[in-house]
Amino acid sequence: MTDNIKIAVDAMGGENSPNKIIEGIKLSLDTNKDNFFYIYGKKDVLEETISKYPTLKGYYEIINANDVIIDSESPLVAAKRGKESSMWKSIESQKENKTDITLSAGNTGALLVISRLILNSIEGINKPALAALWPNQKNANLVLDLGANIECNEKNLVDFACMGSALSKSLFNINLPKVALLNVGQEEIKGNEVIKKTFSILKNNKLKNFEFSGYIEGNHIMDGDIDVIITDGFTGNIALKTAEGTANFITKNLKQALNKLSVLLSYYSLKKFKAKLDPRKYNGAIFLGLQGPVVKSHGSTDALGFAYSIQTCNKIVKSDLIKKIKSNLITVDAK
Repeated sequence: MTDNIKIAVDAMGGENSPNKIIEGIKLSLDTNKDNFFYIYGKKDVLEETISKYPTLKGYYEIINANDVIIDSESPLVAAKRGKESSMWKSIESQKENKTDITLSAGNTGALLVISRLILNSIEGINKPALAALWPNQKNANLVLDLGANIECNEKNLVDFACMGSALSKSLFNINLPKVALLNVGQEEIKGNEVIKKTFSILKNNKLKNFEFSGYIEGNHIMDGDIDVIITDGFTGNIALKTAEGTANFITKNLKQALNKLSVLLSYYSLKKFKAKLDPRKYNGAIFLGLQGPVVKSHGSTDALGFAYSIQTCNKIVKSDLIKKIKSNLITVDAK
């Protein structure tokens, strides 16, 4: 089994852990037995939980880690004191060449800081980015950065384009992903100086490792015409939270507006609508730019959502994402 893709799992992070973590592993194995799991956490708690799922036998190993980084802990405090935590050890396992990828539903800030400390950045990249799947009319696209970097220069944004296109190739088997810059308009004169400089660099990209499609406005993110959307972490995080809030608003008000008869008459259409907006299907943000891949599951997701993030891990490792990123990079000297 250890010839399979080796996933290091921080089993103690996020809500309802480790129960949902172990159930999520079970659900993933129901459809794909390519993975072997190194599960980090409190051994006695994990053994008790895993005993409920006999089909997991042969697909995991428990590594004891008594310390847990909680969600309210600051990233710097977590990094200073967390060397015995399940999060730290699960990331460190990559540096020890024991695992191929790390997956955690724990504290996002701590995960990013600790990952950077242990794994280091890919040469040429000074700001790793947080990328996530975003549902659209056709399937899903990638948006980055979603909060790892509040301020970015043109080099950072170009790096994001290179890394995002590599990830798009890995997840969706797209040979030439379409990349666009999130902006306040589609005209070349629109935007701040960093955006304009980034536009110029990407427009003149000679490597042709992706297709640059210019600017995209926020109201077209979900059209499905662009594969990778690039922005700074401040703008990206606001866009993400706005989209999540809008989806919740629509779903809540739709339920209130429909009576029992209309629900029955529209059952299949509503079921399809709900499935399209189900956030669990898009669970699993990826830290890009590190020497090893790290995936962040949403802390409040359930077992099915966690299983989807395992699916993302599998695709990332199989496609050799880190190698793709290194071959995709464009040299930029930002002033």
